[in-house]
Amino acid sequence: MVLELRAASFAARGVGALIDFAVAVVLLVGLGLLLLSGLGDIDPAAASALVLGTVVFVFVALPIGVETLTRGKSLGKLVMGLRIVRDDGGSIRFRQALIRGLLGVFELYMMLGSVAFLVSLFNSRSKRLGDMLAGTYSMRERVAAAPPLIVTTPPQLQPWAGLADIGRMPDPLGRRISAFLTQWAKMTPESRAQLAAALATEAAAYVSPPPPPGTAPDAYLAAVTSERRNRELRRMTAQRERADETARRLYTLPFDQDN
Repeated sequence: MVLELRAASFAARGVGALIDFAVAVVLLVGLGLLLLSGLGDIDPAAASALVLGTVVFVFVALPIGVETLTRGKSLGKLVMGLRIVRDDGGSIRFRQALIRGLLGVFELYMMLGSVAFLVSLFNSRSKRLGDMLAGTYSMRERVAAAPPLIVTTPPQLQPWAGLADIGRMPDPLGRRISAFLTQWAKMTPESRAQLAAALATEAAAYVSPPPPPGTAPDAYLAAVTSERRNRELRRMTAQRERADETARRLYTLPFDQDN
């Protein structure tokens, strides 16, 4: 199932692009000075070729290589907490980085970002032209820390949850439901609702009786997860108490020194 992660705003992407551009300019100037000091008097044609090659390396080859090796990051994106991902949420590869890098020369440098700005206005993910052709977008990888989520049974489902048979639910499914409840705030509403409905349908095969009519999928999953946790805690507590009682009885048995 494809998960839609939070897309970065155009402002965040713009600041990240400015940081990358500033770094590229500094690197270009440094390489230019190094070439001038190291080569001395050379043929004008060779000098032009070196300058062109250096520009292509700094503004095209280097960004493509960095995005490929880091799976969608650059210094500007790292500072802004962004990452380029595919439309399905997966990491980008060389093909996507190549398309983005080549078109970035046109829409970011040659057109001073005007094309990227206009294109981003007409899509909800603030995609630029390179993203649209490569099938990628920029997601917010770093978000504000959220307090730990404590899953509890909704009050209206407590009578049902206390009597429901949930012991047959496989542990892998329970872990997936717990992971969803932990990460649901980072998902878009559409993706969250779709995944909640799918997990609730899968869990219904192992839970009986069914919940009251009209129960929302996310409330149903929270009730099942909370009740499984509480029952497991009670089971472990009972086992610990029985083990402590057995140890206490063994400790109080008379010790036969002859044996």
